[in-house]
Amino acid sequence: VSKENPSGDLAPLEEKVKVVIAEDGSASGAGFYIAKEKGYFEDYNIDVEFAVFSNSDEMLPALASGDVDIAGGVSTASFFNAIAQGIDVKIIADKGHNVPGKSYFSFVIGNQMVDEIKSYEDFKGKKIAISSKNSIDEYIYLEMLKHAGLTTEDVELVLLADFGSMLGAIENGSIDAALQIEPLIAQGVENGFHQRFGDATDYAPESQIAMVLGSPQFMSDEQEVSLRFMAAYLKGVRDYNDAFIKGENKAEIIDIMTKHTSLKDTSLWEKVFVTGLNPDGTMFLDDVLKQYNAYKENGAISGDVDFDKAVDTSVTEKAVEILGAYEK
Repeated sequence: VSKENPSGDLAPLEEKVKVVIAEDGSASGAGFYIAKEKGYFEDYNIDVEFAVFSNSDEMLPALASGDVDIAGGVSTASFFNAIAQGIDVKIIADKGHNVPGKSYFSFVIGNQMVDEIKSYEDFKGKKIAISSKNSIDEYIYLEMLKHAGLTTEDVELVLLADFGSMLGAIENGSIDAALQIEPLIAQGVENGFHQRFGDATDYAPESQIAMVLGSPQFMSDEQEVSLRFMAAYLKGVRDYNDAFIKGENKAEIIDIMTKHTSLKDTSLWEKVFVTGLNPDGTMFLDDVLKQYNAYKENGAISGDVDFDKAVDTSVTEKAVEILGAYEK
């Protein structure tokens, strides 16, 4: 129980504070949207504003300079490169991992391949699309090949930067399989373009796909604000887990998701394998390091990342102490 508020939660800030979040309507921003719509930020006297950036190359400098307080980062070599080259941002909490057996970022195969691809070994000689190299996409793809006992020579890699274009390519047979993302996986299954194949957690069980990032100022100089922000965020993430894992208040949470993301079809939200968001904000940090080392071995990173400096989970841990650990 905190001294400020005997109920075990935090007292609101004395003056209203604006917190700017770089968020583009991606489903992994669920914690932000829910906390906003349910008034959790407001309870602490925090006013959140969403800022949209066309790409992360612009977003990271804005975060480092403090123009943006919070952002989401996806694991790529260019993200780690930016940090290695002196862009100071803090990795603070989970913003996306695959839920075992229900991966939101996983392989699909074309309908014409259903009888041909029965096991991972059957990917041999096939055309497989991923959206980018030196990224979590390629990392998961390579882990899958290792699991299948195949090398990169055994398959034909096709780069298709746009996940949407993978739908048409798999339907017309110009690719056999793709590392695809929700809600396009569910939409493709629904429209008869492709089938899910296995699950990414079969071979990459603890992939940290995306992370919540904080500006250095927000984390160090504005701890009263960042702690309350994180408490509100985790309340939102817990509501999300209650809805999608436990089935509680699901309709309400789906309404919030349709309002803030591109997936407007409430019935499809029932079929989508949602992004895993840890209710205590915990990340798979060993995996982050493993990905970083893989990019480094590929020569995709120049310089070094000091992870002791780049990772700062103190505010997340403190918020969990105040809220109590989530009951699974």
